[in-house]
Order: sequence, then C-alpha cells, then structure tokens
Amino acid sequence: MGMETVSTNRAHGGTQGVYRHDSTATGTPMTFSVFVPDHLEGAKLPVLWYLSGLTCTHANVTEKGEYRAACAEHGVIFIAPDTSPRGDDVPDDDAYDFGKGAGFYVDATQEPWSANFRMRSYIEDELPGLILREFPMADLGRQGITGHSMGGHGALTIGLRNPDRFRSVSAFAPIVAPSQCPWGEKALGGYLGDDRAAWRQHDAVALIEDGARLPELLVDQGEADAFLTEQLKPALLAAACREAGIDLTLRMQPGYDHSYYFISSFMADHVAWHAERLKR
Repeated sequence: MGMETVSTNRAHGGTQGVYRHDSTATGTPMTFSVFVPDHLEGAKLPVLWYLSGLTCTHANVTEKGEYRAACAEHGVIFIAPDTSPRGDDVPDDDAYDFGKGAGFYVDATQEPWSANFRMRSYIEDELPGLILREFPMADLGRQGITGHSMGGHGALTIGLRNPDRFRSVSAFAPIVAPSQCPWGEKALGGYLGDDRAAWRQHDAVALIEDGARLPELLVDQGEADAFLTEQLKPALLAAACREAGIDLTLRMQPGYDHSYYFISSFMADHVAWHAERLKR
C-alpha cells in the first residue's frame, strides 16, 4: 500500500504536498494533502487534522484555508483528507449532500454504499497508519482535529469517540446534531438505515448526551451563515455541553457566512489554539 506524490510546493517555510494511495477501507484511490513545516532533523511535530465539508475535496482548504503561515509559526503538521471515495465504479446519488463528496465520516452499512463509503475507518484507522509510515516527523501522540460543516461534524464526533487520541478538538460551522437536521437525516438514514439508535455514534449532541466527554471545545460560527438555523443549530451543542460540563467556547461571528472567507479569517486562531494544547 504505497503512497504516490502528486505535487510538492514550498510555502511559508515548509512543504505543501499532495499525495495519493490505494485505500483498502474505501476500495478506491484516495488523495490527501499534508503541510510539513521546516524542522530540525529528527524532530517530532504535532499533527492537526482538518476534515472538509459537503462537495469538497482536500483541495478546498489546501488552496483557500490560509493555514500554512500559522502552522509554520507553531510547528504543526496539517493534514487534509478527501471527503469521500471517488471513481467511476463508486455509487453516487447525483446530489451535493449525499454520495460522492458527502461521505459524512461514517462507515455505511446499507447497499450500495457499504462497499466504498467507509470514511470512519479511513480517517480513524487507515490514513493515520499511512501517515505514521510515510511521515516520520509526525508525532501521532499529539493530535488535534478540526473541520468545517460536514467536516466539523466529523471532527466533533471522531474527537468525542476518541478522547484519548485527540488532545484538542475544534470546528468551523459544524453540523452538531445531524439526527435533527435535513442534511444529517438524509445522510445517516441513507448510509446507516432507519434505526436511529445507530445514528447516535455519529451525532455530537447525542454522543454527549450518551456520556462522551472532552475537556473543552472551540467552535466558530458565522451569524450570516445561510445554513445556521435549519442545518447547523449550534445552540443544541451549547446546551449539551452546558449540561455535561464541557467547556465550550462558541464564538458567533457577526457578518460571516459559511464560505472559506469565513474559515480563513479564523484559521490562524484555531491553529494557535490547537498548538497550545498539543505542546503541553
């Protein structure tokens, strides 16, 4: 299971690479990007994972996220996977919110999705193993995770399910309760079936209600986000964290929407926040 280098570029005192490999989890080639700051030989650097949102690939944040200067300053490796399996043989729904580009970071149990849509296994197990082999400077004992929208959902749920692995968890405009919004109901129902109890492992609010805990969370949310009321519902996360005693910093940002103009405006804050916790 080798790794192919697609491209490398110098940027902000580091190397931005794009890589491809054949995934056993998804049964398809998968592409991801890694930014590695310059470092002393033999040094180990903490890792920040970024999970992207609906319709995105690794390229959206790689090209528009504006994280490299902050990662170079703080000595943090930044990894951006794809959002779903891809290829002519991969089933699709011809909709932006289900199928290709919309893996929702779950392992599908329903046909025809179950053969390829295994993004939970890919993100939690396979890709970290590849990073460990191919990037010896990556310290997987110090990991943080963040993401946007559907990727914010992924970051929150993966972080909540793996509190011993991730020292820090944040999100930009996350889908906090997919069991209670149209995007999530379509995706979880389609990938996992009608048993809503099976959805709870993929719903941040439900996970917290069921006992999952993290010491703290950072969430930025634009007040001008067109999806705020119907799909994102950050107040549900705030209520769940308050009830559970989780220290949530929820920053409602006036005038900001759902786009990478919003994400890039606060990316450096998130990188610094993670770096402080990853260096402890």
